[in-house]
Amino acid sequence: MNQQFELFEIANPCIGLCQSNKKGYCFGCLRSRTERQRWHDMTTEQQREVLRLIAGRKLRIQQMRQLKNQQLGFDFEENVEMGELF
Repeated sequence: MNQQFELFEIANPCIGLCQSNKKGYCFGCLRSRTERQRWHDMTTEQQREVLRLIAGRKLRIQQMRQLKNQQLGFDFEENVEMGELF
């Protein structure tokens, strides 16, 4: 049986939303400029390391969003007693 030769063992994480923030990280795949430019020249181990870094970045973004929502959130079910104004 013939074995299929795979050109790239790990799929490129690009999702086609290629816009960078001020620090050079892509909004779509969360890779740095260098990580995006060198992806095809990286070894499989280096690509796995980039994927691990991406997972950490996603987690930090989710944590920041949750913290922001907690800080901005209001509990409208809570009854707040207000004294007379006049």
